[in-house]
Parts: sequence; C-alpha cells; structure tokens
Amino acid sequence: MKFSNIITAVSFFAITGATFSETVPAGEKYGFTPVTDFVQVPDNITLDACSGVSVNSNGFVYLAHRGQRPIICFDSKGRYVRSWGDDFIGSAHGLRIDSDDNVWVTDTEKHAVFKFSPSGKLLLSIGRLGSAGLANDQFNKPADVAFGAHGQIYVADGYGNSRVMKFSAEGRFLTSWGVPGTGPGEFNLPHTIVTASDGRVIVGDRMNNRIQVFDADGTHLEIWDGFTPFGLEFDCDGFLWVAEGKNHKLLRLGQSGAVLQSWGGPGNGLGEFDVPHMLAADEAGNLYVAEILNKRLQKLTRIP
Repeated sequence: MKFSNIITAVSFFAITGATFSETVPAGEKYGFTPVTDFVQVPDNITLDACSGVSVNSNGFVYLAHRGQRPIICFDSKGRYVRSWGDDFIGSAHGLRIDSDDNVWVTDTEKHAVFKFSPSGKLLLSIGRLGSAGLANDQFNKPADVAFGAHGQIYVADGYGNSRVMKFSAEGRFLTSWGVPGTGPGEFNLPHTIVTASDGRVIVGDRMNNRIQVFDADGTHLEIWDGFTPFGLEFDCDGFLWVAEGKNHKLLRLGQSGAVLQSWGGPGNGLGEFDVPHMLAADEAGNLYVAEILNKRLQKLTRIP
C-alpha cells in the first residue's frame, strides 16, 4: 500500500502480525486472480467438504477436510507434502497455525481441540474426547480457535454451547463467556474467532449475522452487523476478510466493521464459491478459501 495515495484519514489499531487499517487508497480495490488447480491432491485422497485452512511461516498450506486423512499439507506451490488425522480426528472443522507453526484443529464429532506439530505429531488435546458438555474441560462441537499474544488459546465453542472459552498456552482453563441469545455478548453459533495484539477478541456470531468484539477477558466492546461470518482472517495489510458463506462471497472490512469491498459470487467456476467456510492469507496478501459444497481449496493470487 502506497501511503502517497491515501485520501482518507488514517485510523489504526494493532493486530497480530499486521496493523488493522480503515484507510483506503484512492479508488483502489484489491484484485485477485484465481489459480487453476492450485493443490495437487494424490489419487488416493478424495477431498470432501473443505472446512479449514491456514498458512505457516514457510508458506506451507494446511487444509482440513471431512474425508480420510483429514489434515493435508501442501507446499507453497500446491504440491502435496503429507497428510494425517485418521487416528485422532472424527470431523475436522476449523484449522489454525500458531506462531510456532503448530497446527490446531477443532473437532465437532469428538468435541475436542487438537494441537499437532507441523509434521502431524499430537502435542496436546483439550476437551473430554467424545463427551459434549458445559464443564470447564468440555466443548460441544467447537468451531474455531485463535491465540493470544502469550499463547493463550481462545475457542469458539459454537454449535452446542454458544460461548467463547479461554485457556492458558498449556491448556489450563482460564475463563469463558457467552450464552445463547441475540443481545450483546450473547451468541447464536460463534463460528469463527481471531485475536488482536492489543488483546481484543473478534468473534463471528454466524447465525446472528454479525461480528462481536471483546477485550481479552470477555468484556463486550462492539457489534458489527450486516453479514454472515463463516470465517475471519486478517491479511498482510491488516484488513479483516470475512468468508460470507451464506451469500458465497468474500468481504473486506475496515476497523469499524464497514464493508470496503465484496469479492466473488455463487458458483463452481474459478473465483466463484459454494459455501466459502473459512479462509487464510499469506504474507503476500494471497487468499486461500476452503469451500464446503464445492469440496475444494481455492487460491486467489493478489494482483500487485
């Protein structure tokens, strides 16, 4: 972004790895070119509904899908590297990569959150495996996971419990907040979650068609209405992108939650979506979109 082209007032707050900005260059909307057949899936793996995606510090792309070998790693060129998960995962949902390149997966069937090494070694599990509930060591179909500045773990415990849970880096329960409802701090499917370096926690309240913003301990700060957030991700310029699964498109938001850009539309062609579920961004601003009904991962290369 060239600051000589900025025509609006600059307004920033820090987020993990970038600055969350509402400044818009004059007349600029980000352009993307969809990559044809980006990932090279081996013949012995059939992609099912693709639900989660993240990119590590080396540009490797990790995909979660709802078939056999549910976690698949590709290199930055889309070439297959490895896969795993049949021995651990019942139904993979969200996938995030932490600052140490560990791979975190939420499992809606086993009601658990798993932490794997980059090569697939199980390092930690949180939750009572196969047991849904409201206790401090239980989830009910957890949807997504995010990380605080000191390794804290935030879980969108979305489908069954309508709450956010916070754990230490070692997996010790710290606090939780949220109940079913439509009021501030209440949820109807907290489906996706990201964190800011100033401690803010940003939650996609999917079935309430809004995003809610909290401080690090769950104090309610803001509500942004007007879209159905299936997935949330910050790009390298600090803009917040929303996978708008209901309307099959991507949205770029400013700091106050205003929609700055809409990209894509329904369909199964390149650059079209059928339930874009979650998304990731790499250090060059390229986007990766996991689709449920098209059962694929699309890479959108950002046009300089």
